[in-house]
Amino acid sequence: MARDQAVPEVDPRRLLVFRTVGRAGSMSAAARELGWTAPAVSQQLKRLERDLGQPLLLRSARGIRLTEAGQVLLRHADAIAARLGVAAEELSALADLRAGRVRLAAFPSASATLVPRAMRQLAERFPELQVRLTEADPAVARQLLLAGEVDLALLFAYDEEGESFEDLVTLPLADDPIRAVLPPGHPRAADPEVSLADLSDEQWVAGCVRCRTHLMECAAVAGFTPDIRHVTDDYVVTQTLVAAGLGVALLPELALAAASPSHTVTAALVPPQGRRLLLAHAPGAESLPSVAETIAALLAAVSG
Repeated sequence: MARDQAVPEVDPRRLLVFRTVGRAGSMSAAARELGWTAPAVSQQLKRLERDLGQPLLLRSARGIRLTEAGQVLLRHADAIAARLGVAAEELSALADLRAGRVRLAAFPSASATLVPRAMRQLAERFPELQVRLTEADPAVARQLLLAGEVDLALLFAYDEEGESFEDLVTLPLADDPIRAVLPPGHPRAADPEVSLADLSDEQWVAGCVRCRTHLMECAAVAGFTPDIRHVTDDYVVTQTLVAAGLGVALLPELALAAASPSHTVTAALVPPQGRRLLLAHAPGAESLPSVAETIAALLAAVSG
């Protein structure tokens, strides 16, 4: 039964020096190619032979010849050099954005407006960069980010929320004003501005839990409890219900842009209300070229 033999540790730098010598055919030629002195090259080869425990070169006045062990090692050194070359090319491609992937999570109205504009810009500038979108509400998007399943997350927070993002890096993108959505026959339909108190006697169409909470808190400040008759996360359904005269609603401007108003009118709220759009990522992620360019594209999408 053969005894287990320890595998010698090989310094890859010495291995590549050996490859250069083997291909050049002499110490002096290899030294010129490497930009070293011949004694420095010889020293590296002696250390490699000591590490491996067998001679790799036969030295003579005429030059060098590879031993059988040297011929075997040269084949593997060629393969290693090739793999390192491929790795260097792939890293260069990532740095130049000729390859790479960015995983982005975004809430629905951003997914329908800002994200397509940013993705189109990235596709034009970096056609090999893959941007993969997952639509997710802010709470889910944040968990995906913390779990490392996405690289960037588009989030929103209402003005009155004191949410902490200490575990993430956040970049403010824009303010997203909230507007009242009214049926065209509403008594305040022609007014450019309305207050929540003006709508205290109305039936309401409300959205997600977070949006309903925002509505309830703002209504409480205005001195009433909204009569919520319908609940939907769909902005199109919200506007359709309002257009049918089945209630009024509050929607952010980004949501109105995602689902263009049909047979409804909107008015600014006084005092103004809104939510903040944020871009979040893990600390240090912005140093990756693919992430940095995606952030820049999203900022451009907001400003454009």
